[in-house]
Amino acid sequence: MLTPGAARTLAEQLAGRYAQRIHDRLLAPGSRLPSVRQCAAQQGVSPSTVVAAYDRLLAQGLVEARRNRGFYVREAVVAPRRRSPAPAAAGGVAPELAPVDATALIRAMFHNRAEGPQPGTGVFPPDWLETPFLATAVRRVTGPAALRSASLQYGEPAGDASLRRALADKLAGLNIQATPAQIITTVGASQALDIVSRTLLRPGDPVMVEEPGWAVEFARLAALGMRILPVPRGPEGPDLAVMARYCEVHRPRLFVSVSVLHNPTGYSLTPGSAHRILQLAAAHDFHIVEDDTYSHLAPEQAVRLCALDELQRTIYVSGFAKILAPGWRVGYLAAPEALVMRLLDTKLISTLSTPPLLEQALAWCIAQGQLRRHAERVRVRLDAARARSVRLAEAHGCRFVAPPAGLFGWVDTGVDTEVLAQRLLDQGWLLAPGALFHAGRQSSTLMRINYATTQEAAFWKVFARARDALAARG
Repeated sequence: MLTPGAARTLAEQLAGRYAQRIHDRLLAPGSRLPSVRQCAAQQGVSPSTVVAAYDRLLAQGLVEARRNRGFYVREAVVAPRRRSPAPAAAGGVAPELAPVDATALIRAMFHNRAEGPQPGTGVFPPDWLETPFLATAVRRVTGPAALRSASLQYGEPAGDASLRRALADKLAGLNIQATPAQIITTVGASQALDIVSRTLLRPGDPVMVEEPGWAVEFARLAALGMRILPVPRGPEGPDLAVMARYCEVHRPRLFVSVSVLHNPTGYSLTPGSAHRILQLAAAHDFHIVEDDTYSHLAPEQAVRLCALDELQRTIYVSGFAKILAPGWRVGYLAAPEALVMRLLDTKLISTLSTPPLLEQALAWCIAQGQLRRHAERVRVRLDAARARSVRLAEAHGCRFVAPPAGLFGWVDTGVDTEVLAQRLLDQGWLLAPGALFHAGRQSSTLMRINYATTQEAAFWKVFARARDALAARG
């Protein structure tokens, strides 16, 4: 909140707040700031204070004044965001406030550490991931001989052999049969997704993605020049009729799916939908990337496309950042034998190899059962947090549009959550508005919540006040 009598004037504080949001791309290029009257009412200051703050932003070159239209973030401040190939919304009237940028939630993981858990974040709070066995694992693989070997030469191109063996055993527990030779380790699951895209696709290729889905995946594919084909995701899986039409008209090259504990809905694929997807892939000659990022939170018997397909047209992607040691950045993919060398070539071009010491430490954690026991403890804790969060959300007027499951809840607030997100930023809370999860970035009353970070009443009280104030404006 703005602080009267502080070392900086109210105008300086307000200008500094907007300047920081612009630099962090929480206000994107081309977006309109609130009108002077609106901003004064929101911040509890005089219109002259707002005018002085906006003048400071003008002087810094962060915004521009458009005659009879208001103040807008200058396009030149940061590189313009690549737009999705999805059709633009009808109209052309600029929104009152800009959408939160696709990578804003990722940047918030680094810039808001001291402010406590945030409702819109996509990760567990750090204290959930603290374990004594990580230090033990590192000590076991950093003896003088191992440290010298790992430091003075590159690791194996496909990844540490002990980790790939451990991963093959882990996948077998999910009924996914992959040999160590079919597994490639990566710098997190995000690099695995990127390797697949760069190997199998060329600019202009059509790619089917689930909608709602993760904004960073939309942005990544758009940055590579792909044509994004959004497929509505429902309780049983993707809309098969839409997929079939895309196949007939566009001949997509790839389908990217979070089949288990889908982000943001929490839905998991049914056997019938899985079989039909695989039939479409065979009939229309496209590959499927199964992003199983949340595998450690899901039941082992959950339906996975790669298990049914036996890695013929499917490529499995996962990692450990969500459950263990995010800073280690260990991910992996498992692929059909015919694709492994092509995928490995792409990895070599981008990173040569991945850090062997951390991979060896992770292999030890898996082999000793430490990871499995840790994941079980996290799931128990998450179940309790989810129950508390659901009660609080419903008590404060939210409606779950998907049955609560996994780490995320998909809730209807009744108001435009992009506008609500900007309001709550003023009070130190970062939301994940629904528009982030749509390729076309249309307005939405939905938002994604993290059950681990929304189980306290403090956030929900602030949320309800801001939501009710916004609803009262009509």
